[in-house]
Amino acid sequence: MAKQFKLNVEKRDLKGTSNVKNLRHQKKIPGVYYSYDSSNILFQIDESEIRNAINSKANIFSVTVGGNEQNVIFKNVQYHPVTDNIIHIDLYGVDMKQTISIKIPINFIGTSIGVQTGGGVLVTNLNELEISCLPSDIPDNIDVDISAVDLGSSLQAGDITLDEKFMLITPSDLSIVSVTQAAVEEEVVVDEEDLDEDGVDSTTEESDEEKSSENDDQSEGDS
Repeated sequence: MAKQFKLNVEKRDLKGTSNVKNLRHQKKIPGVYYSYDSSNILFQIDESEIRNAINSKANIFSVTVGGNEQNVIFKNVQYHPVTDNIIHIDLYGVDMKQTISIKIPINFIGTSIGVQTGGGVLVTNLNELEISCLPSDIPDNIDVDISAVDLGSSLQAGDITLDEKFMLITPSDLSIVSVTQAAVEEEVVVDEEDLDEDGVDSTTEESDEEKSSENDDQSEGDS
């Protein structure tokens, strides 16, 4: 069962850059409520209220918008690129009897056999899966066991067994994780016959001397 949390929002009549800036100075976050029937309403909400909602780990939020109580999900939360403060939020109204598409974080379980015994490197390609389900069935995360992923193989979205309440929306052929061979730096091997009595690679010295000679010859030709 999805966790629920009540949000206190206020309808917002004013819009525009200056009004939005004033709201943020007042520690209020501007937002837009999008109804599943395509209507939308401007609103504002206290910054602390949003923080509490996010920390609640809830999936469904109850709000009163336009005089009516609605169930919503966070459609999009925008953060300031420098301060990491929330600067805008979109809420999407849901019908609890209709399925919705939503992206759910992946919780990786186990250690890949290709990493554990094959010395490979795990490459993570997806951190979330998009599924369709009823709002009341939204999970906190989706467990994905990666212990059987061997060296040179991958685990695709279609390989995941989902509960019958969920339908996979993410393309089934997308790779979630793969295990590749660890990169090995090639060691330069120098033949002992090429080392002079001081242990210096004589072939390198000869090459440098040849370049120096060529440069001298070119200088004489130019003069």
